[in-house]
Amino acid sequence: MQKTATRPMSASDWAQLVLLGALWGGSFFFAHIAVAEIPPLALVLYRVSIAALVLHVWLRLRNISFAPAIARSASFLGLALLNNIIPFSLIFSGQTEIGAGLASVLYATTPLWTVLVANLLTSDEKLSASKLAGVALGIGGAATMIGPGLFANLGGPTWAKLAVIAAAISYAFAAVFAKRFRDIKPIVVAAGQLTASTIFMIPIVLLLYNPSDIVSANISIWLAIGTLAIVTTAFAFILYFNLIASAGATNASLVTLLVPASAIILSTAFLGERLETYEFLGLALIVSSLVVVDGRFLQWRRIGARKKS
Repeated sequence: MQKTATRPMSASDWAQLVLLGALWGGSFFFAHIAVAEIPPLALVLYRVSIAALVLHVWLRLRNISFAPAIARSASFLGLALLNNIIPFSLIFSGQTEIGAGLASVLYATTPLWTVLVANLLTSDEKLSASKLAGVALGIGGAATMIGPGLFANLGGPTWAKLAVIAAAISYAFAAVFAKRFRDIKPIVVAAGQLTASTIFMIPIVLLLYNPSDIVSANISIWLAIGTLAIVTTAFAFILYFNLIASAGATNASLVTLLVPASAIILSTAFLGERLETYEFLGLALIVSSLVVVDGRFLQWRRIGARKKS
């Protein structure tokens, strides 16, 4: 196993990671509401098209050119497939059969796959014992936070669980692939990816569904779709690509460990739920995993040991 020093994240990186975790923690909740009436592939189209429209309006208001994305349209289609179309479709399909808790824990395996993919395909993010230990702690923490509810939701078809795991693997390849766009502003990368996703999904949805199949009269469904698209997609992907550019693919993928934690904390804050002992334990494991993967604490310990010797 090749060992390299893990690059510690800055305070700004950590702030973006925590905020992104909170946003994506809410995405499972809103998707769970929307997928009750909207077919998964149609929900993917709504999510990416509304988010793309919002970002294009923002680019126009800020007078930011979209030309860099057009010049590399083929690459952005690849990013759209890996980071939107494939994982969104798989997760939404899986959530028709399994609970949001189990889905979020399976989704939390993304950093493990990212560590492995980055080790194979990059020269600056090689595998290390601290990364593997940290990711294992994080996945364990995510499962612990769900607690007894996780075991109650272990049922459901195998294909639904494998679909969410396959989505996590797709995200891993996307995180590494996205490093090639470091020279483009994160908001342009997000807009380019979501625009390509929209263009790809429109003919698929039109071919598969009648208009009556993809329209709901329920206002709560549209509120969930709007929040999913604008807050947890458009804004969240700007943060995500900025984080990849500044902290690397592996560190950015750690956000998936925060998703189950943020979902539970948001429920506690806004729905009046109380944190149980196992949830505090899971949160502690997740925080520990982030410290281990970041590597700063281990570096301080080694420096202190050298000074004592």
